[in-house]
Amino acid sequence: MNRTGGKGGALTPQPSAKSDIDAFLGAAEKVPAAQASGKGRLVFALDATMSRQATWDLAQSVQGKMFATAAAHGGLEVQLIYYRGFGECKASNFMSGGQGLASLMTRISVGAGQTQIEKVLRHVRDETRKTPIRALVFVGDAMEEEFDLLAGLAGELGLLGVKAFLFQEGRDGVAERAFRHIALLTGGAYATFDASAPERLIALLSAAAAYAAGGRRALEFEARARGAAAANLLLSQLR
Repeated sequence: MNRTGGKGGALTPQPSAKSDIDAFLGAAEKVPAAQASGKGRLVFALDATMSRQATWDLAQSVQGKMFATAAAHGGLEVQLIYYRGFGECKASNFMSGGQGLASLMTRISVGAGQTQIEKVLRHVRDETRKTPIRALVFVGDAMEEEFDLLAGLAGELGLLGVKAFLFQEGRDGVAERAFRHIALLTGGAYATFDASAPERLIALLSAAAAYAAGGRRALEFEARARGAAAANLLLSQLR
């Protein structure tokens, strides 16, 4: 991944950044917050500093499958988080339908910046202390933060019962080490995907959504009834 302004470089502001934020916040205000429903809760976090717009577009196009899979296991409420640029990290309300999530995602474009995984983990921790969240799904390709700090936060999520599913694009070694460790400390799972083969990410997101909606039994059902390799992969790591 080529990144403008990673550690050791000056960040270049993106001209569209403010309009993107305004559009996202405006759209987020129009999406009604999900009411208490007993549905599983999942936080869907995306690294929007990725240089390949195709990866963001892919995540946007396949997220609806999460809701479709989860519907068979009691349904799902999803909160979107993205980060990029100069400390820009935004979260939506929890939503119970793919249309609202897709609408928000169309208003954000990728931009230069450093990773902000720490903010994501802190946010999920704080949200879970208010109302339990069953799973965090993170899609990214880099880690530029303090490893031990992220590990500490991941440990807190594990104690709160949040499983983290980290899906890495590419093979960056630093990111892989961090993502695997976060997954391990939360009792979740780690996997890689290639944006040129969207079926892999679709399957991974669907499997994670099944877990968020119905727990381990739902994931076992996906693995057994549908013969889903992605579900089996996540199950093999789940604690």
